[in-house]
Amino acid sequence: MSRESERLLEAMNSLPDATLEENVPVTAGKKRRWKKWAALAASLAVVVLGVGIFTGFIPLLGGRAGQNGSGSDGASVFMSYAGPVFPLTLREENGAIEAQRNITLDFEPWVPVWISNQEEAASRTWLTEAERQDVLDFYNEHYPEGGQYKSSTDILVTDSYTLTNTSAENQSLTVLYPFVSGLNNLEENRPTLTADGTELNTTLRVGTYAGGFEGVWGADDPEGTANLAYPHSWTDYQALLSDGSYLENALGPGPDVTDVPVVVYKLTDPYSPEQDEEAGITNPTLRVTFNLDYDKTNVLTYGFHGAAYDREAGTMMQSFSVPQPGEYDYGKEYYLLVLGEDVENMTIQGYASGGMEEDAPKLEGCGATVERYESDLDTMLRQLLPLIWEERGQEDADFELYYRAFLEQLLSYGVLSDEPVERYDTGWLEFIEGGMVRVCWLESEITVPAGGTVSLTAAMTKAGSYDCTGTDNVGVCGYDLVTKLGSNLACAAQTATLQDRGQIEIVRQNFGFDLEQGIATVTLDPAEEHYYLEVRASGEKEQR
Repeated sequence: MSRESERLLEAMNSLPDATLEENVPVTAGKKRRWKKWAALAASLAVVVLGVGIFTGFIPLLGGRAGQNGSGSDGASVFMSYAGPVFPLTLREENGAIEAQRNITLDFEPWVPVWISNQEEAASRTWLTEAERQDVLDFYNEHYPEGGQYKSSTDILVTDSYTLTNTSAENQSLTVLYPFVSGLNNLEENRPTLTADGTELNTTLRVGTYAGGFEGVWGADDPEGTANLAYPHSWTDYQALLSDGSYLENALGPGPDVTDVPVVVYKLTDPYSPEQDEEAGITNPTLRVTFNLDYDKTNVLTYGFHGAAYDREAGTMMQSFSVPQPGEYDYGKEYYLLVLGEDVENMTIQGYASGGMEEDAPKLEGCGATVERYESDLDTMLRQLLPLIWEERGQEDADFELYYRAFLEQLLSYGVLSDEPVERYDTGWLEFIEGGMVRVCWLESEITVPAGGTVSLTAAMTKAGSYDCTGTDNVGVCGYDLVTKLGSNLACAAQTATLQDRGQIEIVRQNFGFDLEQGIATVTLDPAEEHYYLEVRASGEKEQR
């Protein structure tokens, strides 16, 4: 096994107890599923490592099978759900403002899905769009006989509002326009807001993770929390936004951890004998072991990728491969952040490989310089998080935006929460991720003159929902909108216009478009909360 594969398996297999036996208690009410993690790691090693894009977190497996129109209102439940187009709202409700809304769905950028031997790569829905493209580029380079992968579910959406001031006084409004995105793809999902044709200056407000968690085997492992379970229907967003608390949190201040003390153990200059396959030194590794009271101490780490936890014995082990000269992480620093009571009896031992076995061969001539000092959590996270984002190629990201999102995830789902999920209970800071889907808002200020109107427009590229493989819905793309969810804006009328450009045939809808009869603009019923449109490429059905 290669050094890189061994490192991946360490990261996958070290969650989250002190042994590799199945069903060993980790914390009260938790069981270890070692065999499942081993199978998962084996299935991922070839594709993920083959293109060098492992990002340090356990990926989402597959998705929910498309159900061909069996959603609660007739819409399909897609494996990959892109989320609806939401309506404009106001920060404060204003009874003097009335609105009319028209949405245009333009298929100008849409490219019908065409799959060759890249189908398996394209179906790995846990990857970001950039990571998925890396996989496809790899296939195109190494398997050119398969042709090029060409696909886009994107359409252009123009969501336009005529805002009318029915009062005799000017009305200053704070408008909020919502959209679905992860932090890693904000730029491609972020709408452009204009008022009477002039682009507005906007402030970005970001909500928390919009989904939940599930086990490695999805619905077959309902008690697990190792994988992300993204929203799969507009009703998930309905549950998220209906009471207004989600938006209220996004508009309010973020968490403050400046007064949270931490004891820092900083490891520098790790050393070991060189890697030597013939001598059995496949992956020289340092294990840092210590005692702690799990009820009184939490440990966060940076740079570690192997671990073992024994709550009953009161021990923890964190490990990392000793970088060899010329490797990208040579000269890296490693951190243990201890919150609560300090750890005791810390020891460092070298091993010839990164395996977690108790009888793994020890390796002499290993060590590191350890510095202990005290700090606070805010200071340490502001020092370490830029290093993580630099490693991910996100060094240009808005730090405060990412930092807030990181803290919210750490405190809601990580080891500092009351009920940490399996995905983050290692304490590894690298596992807290930015690609989690959420609802975001663009905030701006406008004035509607007394008795006058303002035309406000949100223009965006909107991805479609789709099934990857294994259902009758493969090749079908879904687009949907909600008429009033999360909005306090009174819309007197709403219409929708379809610009199909001769590219599509409608498979399923509740808009009322009729391409054969030339009906491309329809009036929406305000009592209908959700509208959906599902299409495939023209003539594709006959070709299948």
